[in-house]
Amino acid sequence: MSYRRRFGKDNSACDSGNAVEGSASSEEANEASKSLDHEVAHLTKLRSRPHQHLRGVLPGKLRFPVSTLKMLMGREGNYSGRGRFSSADACHVLSRYLPINGPWGVDQLNSPAYVSQFSNDGLFFVAGFQGGHIRIYNVEKGWTVQKDILTKSLRWTITDTSLSPDQRFLAYASMSPIVHIVNAGSSTTESLANITEIHEALDFSVDYDEEFGIFSVKFSTDGRELVAGSSDASIHVYDLQANKVSLKIPAHTSDVNTVCFADETGHLIFSGSDDNLCKVWDRRCFITKGQAAGVLMGHLQGITFIDSRGDGRYLISNGKDQTTKLWDIRKMSSRNMYPRITDCDWDYRWMEYPAHARTSRHPLDQSLATYRDHSVLRTLIRCYFSPAYSTGQKYIYTGSSDHSVYIYDLVTGAQVAKLFHHDGPVRDCSWHPTYPMLVSSSWDGSIVRWEFPGDDQVPTLVKPRVRRRRAFY
Repeated sequence: MSYRRRFGKDNSACDSGNAVEGSASSEEANEASKSLDHEVAHLTKLRSRPHQHLRGVLPGKLRFPVSTLKMLMGREGNYSGRGRFSSADACHVLSRYLPINGPWGVDQLNSPAYVSQFSNDGLFFVAGFQGGHIRIYNVEKGWTVQKDILTKSLRWTITDTSLSPDQRFLAYASMSPIVHIVNAGSSTTESLANITEIHEALDFSVDYDEEFGIFSVKFSTDGRELVAGSSDASIHVYDLQANKVSLKIPAHTSDVNTVCFADETGHLIFSGSDDNLCKVWDRRCFITKGQAAGVLMGHLQGITFIDSRGDGRYLISNGKDQTTKLWDIRKMSSRNMYPRITDCDWDYRWMEYPAHARTSRHPLDQSLATYRDHSVLRTLIRCYFSPAYSTGQKYIYTGSSDHSVYIYDLVTGAQVAKLFHHDGPVRDCSWHPTYPMLVSSSWDGSIVRWEFPGDDQVPTLVKPRVRRRRAFY
């Protein structure tokens, strides 16, 4: 059954043997901690610090971090009065044990890995490669390939994939206005486009002569819509029930590299563009077509990725100015109040970032905090909040063009881990929603997992079998 027809009927820098604690390791990190908005720091601590009744376990003043042993003693003694850990207690324990052991090999292909993500429940993992392959792995069954998908009408590379909330359908995009839908839940293991299985084509072009590529595509929480960011500087919303584009917004003045829904309601959309701006769109109150609810300024170069905290308020973005920034949409402006700042002689796809630009600051920077050390070069590097369930979103993490994954403490800004293994840029990475496990995917064609504490196997170090000439966008 096609997706459309279904809805037509129904409305390493760390010691691997020890727990890791985030603490400011530089003057800049200390300054970031002091200046970080009090509310987001307070919310993070509420979600990842143990209950105050643990004072009964410790002599004198309660100090952090509280050891896991003392927390277990407190639970057994029922000091919280609930006889169990609160969600914050559990986050405090789990967030201390970062997924830094390994890596263990998951897969190796002969083409660069561009996108990779866990499903919402962590049972499946999806990876897309430039060679036109998408693989869905069953995490619970030893990372076996649940479905091997050979894509249709691929242009340049798989730019993005998105798994529907019910995990029945997978959307994939490339540098084309056509997004394809595959039945991810079918029994067909090898899905060859329109040979062994239908890959349904969704045309995002309003006019049939339009030509553009799609950089980012995401399902809505209810699975009834897809939102996409494209090379025609627009945001597109596709209604899967009506089988048509329901909204096209001329959102930016350059490529829209990333889009996402702000929360479960689907009313707010975040976008990021090569015009250096993040924008917020409220579909409930469009005054005029193309009018954003607000603009967030602070990056000096284009935005490569945006991740929402899921509360409709906070988001992070990666920029080609080699930074990740934290934002609060309540601090957004009604319009772009400052001209675009850019270095016309610099191209991130093949040039190093100018040394003089690293000390530059936007005169009207609206971000709450800035995180540095990783590099955003050659491709659209992605960044994320760590999981709410296991860490209380205490960390942010990002791939990097220096072949590594970086993990930062959200509040202090300190780099708490650097995972180095790959032989190419790490374009994407994904933290398991409930386990201390992180998977990184690289242009060297390898997919590897990092864990704490890890299984009893000796880590299998995956090396690329074939070196290929890199392609850029």
